[in-house]
Amino acid sequence: MFIYAPTGGGAQRRAVTLANAFVERDHRVDFVVVRSMGMIRSELSPRVRLIGFDQKWGAVAAKVRRTLRHRGIETALAIPDLARYLLQERPDVLLSSASHVNLVALLAWRLAGRPMPLVLRASNHPTPNLLSFSPIQKLLRSYLRWLASKVYPWADAVIAVSDGVAEELARASRMPRERIYRIYNPVVTPELEAKMKEPVDHPWLASDQPPVILGVGRFKTQKDFVTLVRSFALVRAVRPARLVILGKGPQRPIIKNIVKDRGLAEDVYLPGYVHNPMGWMTKASVFVLSSLWEGLPGALIESMACGCPVVSTDCPSGPAEILLNGIYGPLVPMRDPEALARSILSILWLPPDRRFLQRRASMFSLDNAVGAYLNVLERCIRGRSASAPHAPKADRAWGSW
Repeated sequence: MFIYAPTGGGAQRRAVTLANAFVERDHRVDFVVVRSMGMIRSELSPRVRLIGFDQKWGAVAAKVRRTLRHRGIETALAIPDLARYLLQERPDVLLSSASHVNLVALLAWRLAGRPMPLVLRASNHPTPNLLSFSPIQKLLRSYLRWLASKVYPWADAVIAVSDGVAEELARASRMPRERIYRIYNPVVTPELEAKMKEPVDHPWLASDQPPVILGVGRFKTQKDFVTLVRSFALVRAVRPARLVILGKGPQRPIIKNIVKDRGLAEDVYLPGYVHNPMGWMTKASVFVLSSLWEGLPGALIESMACGCPVVSTDCPSGPAEILLNGIYGPLVPMRDPEALARSILSILWLPPDRRFLQRRASMFSLDNAVGAYLNVLERCIRGRSASAPHAPKADRAWGSW
């Protein structure tokens, strides 16, 4: 399994969850990363072998790569390392676990001579994230997207985290839709259920306090917390309420300034990265997803699993699939603070039943996802064996991902 690093993002968390589940089912797993340090490294099972390329570069090379301070460049420079790993270790299958590393995995796999099946995991919607970049960034990203459309068909299979991602990927890459498998992320896990029970000590969560509106995610354009803050100002003009946004990122200072300029500082709390947001989700009155695009937003599912009512933008893709087109929570247009505020107020006035939301969230379970992943990986291994029946067997046991 290949990913950039065990950081706290959604794609990285799902990769760790899958790796741990695979070893629990007696498969050997190599968790191959560009950087070995990250917020959730401690959550990786001791039975999973962590292979960090940064541990092999040496002090000078590592310093040069750190100086670049660009995840994409740093990941691209790992192509020879990944190719060398594939040739030396000969795993039975390579699973590239997030959209932002798939192109690197493809090129390294080709450089190694395609020695095993390759399965790509498409974790984000491939098109809308061009909307908010500078012209030069858009040109570069457009080129990378064009390149990806040419090389994605090389893979043995692609796993998309939602139907929206699968359909857009098929259109953009011209891959046959039957080679793209939609498998929902393993969000509802025993670990999540345990985290729900951990207490959160904050005065705003007391029963006699105004309702808390919750946002969770990295402070970047995709999450559009600007719209969330503007909608909160409209809500607070109607009734007492508070806003909490958990996470960190480059736009956090911008959001803090907007909060200050609008006179909201006393009712907005930005604590930064929180290792366990589930405690907040169990106590919040409503969770709001204000994103401009997603793949399959895990925080939305986690909130429902905690019994927290939800409101979401109808962004591509994922929210409409999770909420079944509005049955389990309102869907509103993107970048529309007024519509978002109206939906938040409607939930505060008449919240849905917690068990109703939890039943829907249970569809995104660990068991459902792991079984589907194993079926795809087994199919790719069998297909490669059938096409090369006389090829020598790999030294390592089946399931060494």
